[in-house]
Amino acid sequence: MKSEPIWQLFPEFRNNIAYVDIETTGLSRQYNEITTIALYDGNQIHTYVNGKNLEDFKTDILKYKFLVTYNGRSFDAPFIEAFFGMKLDHEHIDLRYPLKKLGYVGGLKAIEKRFGIDRGDLKQVDGFFAVRLWNEYKRTKNEKALETLLAYNCADVVNLEILMVHVFNQTVSEQTVPVPIEFKIPFQVDMDLLKWL
Repeated sequence: MKSEPIWQLFPEFRNNIAYVDIETTGLSRQYNEITTIALYDGNQIHTYVNGKNLEDFKTDILKYKFLVTYNGRSFDAPFIEAFFGMKLDHEHIDLRYPLKKLGYVGGLKAIEKRFGIDRGDLKQVDGFFAVRLWNEYKRTKNEKALETLLAYNCADVVNLEILMVHVFNQTVSEQTVPVPIEFKIPFQVDMDLLKWL
């Protein structure tokens, strides 16, 4: 008998998930670094910043059994493993693949739009812009640049939970899970800085 995909058991392990997203200085695991990591467990957001508390992620991620990402099998997980010299032994649900089976293709932001997820002040920010925010923070120690970057990073993980629920609800007909109430991200976006950059 063929086993069901692990994400179809979502309600059973919902309290043991880490929604994870990283920001980096570039795409190469050999030459670039992780700048920030956001981890959301459905209740709290934890953020990790290079030069501050990034090493704490290695311990904190071990508290969870499941890892949920978007395109994380190709990018986030291998980058984390190379950067920290560790193995992520979690059950890993990369939402890119079940979403593709449901007909949702493209980048994370494009898929979010199809589900009516509005990023508000962050709608124009992308991975390239995240690098610029990090560079501004490193160059000038501008905490507003870091806070804007963390707001962007956190939006990714909060929205992963919403997408996870949609995937489950569109796939498992016997049961539906309520879409989570929008989580308030604890960082402010500096609109003047975004316009200037």
